Amino acid sequence: MADKDDVNITVSENEFEEDDTEKQSETVEVDKRRNKASTADCWKYFSKVGEEKNKAKCNGCNKVFACGGRKYGTSHLNRHIMKCGKIKTEDIGQMMLDMQGKLKANKIDQSVHRQLLCELIVRHNLPYKFVEYPELRSWIRYLCPDAVMVSRNTIKADIGRLYEKEKLILKTLLLSIPGRICLTSDLWTSINTEGFIALTAHFVDLSWKLNSKVLNFCHMPPPHTGFELSKKVYELLQEWGLEKKVFSITLDNASANDVLQNSLRTQLNLHNGLICSGEFFHIRCCAHILNLIVQEGLKVLGNTLDQIRNSIKYIRGSETRTLKFKQCLDKFDDIDYSCGFCLDVPTRWNSTYLMLKGALKYRRVFGSLPLVDESYKYCPSEEEWDRAEKICRFLMPFYDMTTLMSATSYPTSNLYFLQVWKIQSLLMENVKDGDDLIKKMAKLMMVKFQKYWDEYSVVLAFGAILDPRMKLQTLAYCFDKIDPLTSELKLAKIKDKLYNLFAEYSKSLPTTTSNVLKRKQGQSSSSSSVSLPHLSLFDELKECDSELGNRIGKNQLETYLEEPNLGFRFMEHMDVLEWWKNNSLRFSDLSVMARDLLSIPITTVASESSFSIGSRILNKYRSRLLPENVESNICLSSWKHGFVEEDGQNTTYKNLVVNEGSSGVASNVISMEDEEQ
Repeated sequence: MADKDDVNITVSENEFEEDDTEKQSETVEVDKRRNKASTADCWKYFSKVGEEKNKAKCNGCNKVFACGGRKYGTSHLNRHIMKCGKIKTEDIGQMMLDMQGKLKANKIDQSVHRQLLCELIVRHNLPYKFVEYPELRSWIRYLCPDAVMVSRNTIKADIGRLYEKEKLILKTLLLSIPGRICLTSDLWTSINTEGFIALTAHFVDLSWKLNSKVLNFCHMPPPHTGFELSKKVYELLQEWGLEKKVFSITLDNASANDVLQNSLRTQLNLHNGLICSGEFFHIRCCAHILNLIVQEGLKVLGNTLDQIRNSIKYIRGSETRTLKFKQCLDKFDDIDYSCGFCLDVPTRWNSTYLMLKGALKYRRVFGSLPLVDESYKYCPSEEEWDRAEKICRFLMPFYDMTTLMSATSYPTSNLYFLQVWKIQSLLMENVKDGDDLIKKMAKLMMVKFQKYWDEYSVVLAFGAILDPRMKLQTLAYCFDKIDPLTSELKLAKIKDKLYNLFAEYSKSLPTTTSNVLKRKQGQSSSSSSVSLPHLSLFDELKECDSELGNRIGKNQLETYLEEPNLGFRFMEHMDVLEWWKNNSLRFSDLSVMARDLLSIPITTVASESSFSIGSRILNKYRSRLLPENVESNICLSSWKHGFVEEDGQNTTYKNLVVNEGSSGVASNVISMEDEEQ
């Protein structure tokens, strides 16, 4: 019996051992499954926390999520990766070189893959269904079977999340800059007759670089009255938190915009949101004003150019006439047909100039065309050609200045005063011209110039004064050239307004020069573990110099104006913002005012550039996009890639540049039919 009991005990012990082995194997299998689950791509951005490791903590924003088991997968973690603005995803390349120098690819990160798809669609204005093209999917599948292509609805949602993420980044940047924001705004009607309002911000960032960003491109339902437009713009400013950081707004010459700026100025002043109660708040678009000025002069021409206009229209009417024109052209070896010519548009004076410029090159060819084509009855006379040549020569400086204003890299406002002064000088010179037609044109244009730019020159003068190469001496020279009798009065008026503006800035800015120096000194000492005595000595000398200036009774503006000008001969291509960056410690308050004044745009090119992008997104083949999707695409394109330029087969992306003839941007600026006040 004892032997049997021993046998039974031995058997039971073996059974217990087998049970323990099975439990251990089950535990190992569970651990393996857990470890396998931890190899998902999302765990690059999460860490497991908790006693049982059943929580996932985001490495970016530290938010905690439930995870593990059959109940919780990783889908909610992947969704958070797309939304979180603090997670730094891996570089775009996702490629690395092994020890033998061979190229091998890492495992595909689906979140990066989808983000790259979003940026591709935004940058090239592609339709959402692009991701569903069978050929594209086959190509991606061939290149990488692990890559999962999403649907059009998913990519649309991804672009929306990317828009919100980038919007938060831009909002943080705008609120962090010490200066204010200058705005431009304009209206646009799409191909499906929907109205859109564009609001663009111009500012100098913390690195002293001039930026231009489209804040909004949103649907604007009728009525498009000035009051409704002001309500919309104020709502957008509240959305960005900028209602107390606005300095100016640049608008075209439409009558509704006068009501807009008056109503918006009143609303912002109620919350003390403007400097000097908005005295320099409204800026008129110089390109539109110049358009009005030249259009006024062209009224004198009447039917003077009809023969030239009809000649071009006749030749472009059929291929047969063009061939006959080329036959005449072959007789003149010194004329190249590649330069071509075009018809003008009545509301675009620059097209009239381009028409004359092109036609004058073929003056002799037009004269010989009646010998080849009997039907041609529009040959201009020698007198008409001579008059066209005078008109073309008269319009050339205005065309060059319009191109400079509307098609530059958005230069700082220090350059604008000299441009407007040059226009006035040209008009005064042509008022005394010997040709009665040119004289009459110049007189009418001068009346229009004085109507719009008499008061406006004050803001332009501020930008010139803050250029260390110009200051008050250059203004005095320019005013003397225009009218020596009133130059001192004009200069005193501008100087008085400038001192009042600086006094407002000094009151609104709590930071003094000494505080800036102390803060900079603290930053330098904290960044280095070793304190250098000579550095602190120089900082003390700088502070002593500042205190000495205060005891003398000179403020920063007076000190700046009394210093000698920098020579144009040696500093012709100087970066004015770079100079203010290097002297921001000396002129702490004045440099903040310089930020705002130098970033004022005098044209609405920036807002109208977004219309060029909008016309490529909303066209006759894609006219059913929702307004919010249009806004996300256009704003993302502006924030990440700047404005788009297309020249033939080449497409380039520039942060702040729009060139004449590219996507019709510059021509749009001066082609709109302005309303007179």
